[in-house]
Amino acid sequence: MGALLASSALHGVKAGEQPAISDDAVKIGLLLDMSGPYADITGPNSVAAAQMAIDDFGGKVLGKKIELLSADTLNKPDITAALAREWFDSKKLDAIMDVAATAPSLAALEVARPRNKIVVLTSPASARLTNEACTPTSVHWTYDTYALAHGTGKAAVKQGFDSWFFVTADYTFGTDLEKDVTRVVREGGGKVLGSVRAPLNTLDFSSFLLQAQASKAKIIALANGGNDTVNSIKQAQEFGVVQGGQKLAGMLIFLSDIHSLGIDKAQGLVLTTAFYWDRDEASRAWSKRYFEKTGRMPSMSQAGTYSATMHYLKAVQAAGTDATDAVMKKMRETPVNDFFATNGRIREDGRMVHDMYLAEVKSPSDSKGPWDYYKILQTIPGDEAFQPLSESRCPLVKKP
Repeated sequence: MGALLASSALHGVKAGEQPAISDDAVKIGLLLDMSGPYADITGPNSVAAAQMAIDDFGGKVLGKKIELLSADTLNKPDITAALAREWFDSKKLDAIMDVAATAPSLAALEVARPRNKIVVLTSPASARLTNEACTPTSVHWTYDTYALAHGTGKAAVKQGFDSWFFVTADYTFGTDLEKDVTRVVREGGGKVLGSVRAPLNTLDFSSFLLQAQASKAKIIALANGGNDTVNSIKQAQEFGVVQGGQKLAGMLIFLSDIHSLGIDKAQGLVLTTAFYWDRDEASRAWSKRYFEKTGRMPSMSQAGTYSATMHYLKAVQAAGTDATDAVMKKMRETPVNDFFATNGRIREDGRMVHDMYLAEVKSPSDSKGPWDYYKILQTIPGDEAFQPLSESRCPLVKKP
């Protein structure tokens, strides 16, 4: 009897009460890019990562089944909003564990906010998700444009690359990333010579790269992601950008991008990442299991999806309910300590603060084989990597 009472107290449920799980199941969802430019970064393998977390948790929480829903948003905010409304209103979804891309994420937050539903974001980049768009029930988990700018951008300026030209994805993520990097460049004494906007899912970057070459900037910064990054780097090589004395800076690079490019074409690229599979014993052990399931090593977003899903399920168990406010309280109270992050914490603006890493792509001769791509140059402590609360534009943050 004493053990039963202790167990009930641990889970936040009074003796004799049943755990308060709505609709007899805990339901979580993923709104992803399954076939477009971000499919390698998120897509089916993010679904696999979330399912791994559910399986590792035992498939049930508080004796109730854990259900996973997933859908392709085609990176369109209107489709994302419609799916989120259907899931929350008709399918009684408890939480969304990721929404691919910034603009769809903003749409999902607007649907979740009045319904008091949890949204955890592991793949979108814009720092506005924890600034103007922050909500009491949203968490930005993996990385953001502020961290990318202060990692890669600051390192490049320190090395003397003080003139920049941007090839920028023409939507929210790209323009936010360009803005954050521009600030870092100027604070470091550098200057921005210009920028050009390229539509999402561009196949031919020739006109944009010609403008970048003509600027004579020391750095051509690619403020894009996924297939757009891969295509722009490949075409920049065809145009002889690096041979002509300019340097490419991929402001958002994923491991899958390097795999698609080939290490011979990507060698020397400096990047900022939230996760690398070969960082330590814990990351290697988890990534090996992920590889056995998917045939690929994880992107930082896919690793973040597992980490966030597991953290959410642990919070449901600790709260003794899937009720939003109780679960969010546990999520905020509990440090994140796993293969993804050490002593991570969720701030009042929704930012999950953790270390980031400045890395360089190895040369083919230094690589020991497939997926052995990064050399970690520097660990960036979380409090330095992410925007300080003193600069926050989130209305939930209390100013001194």
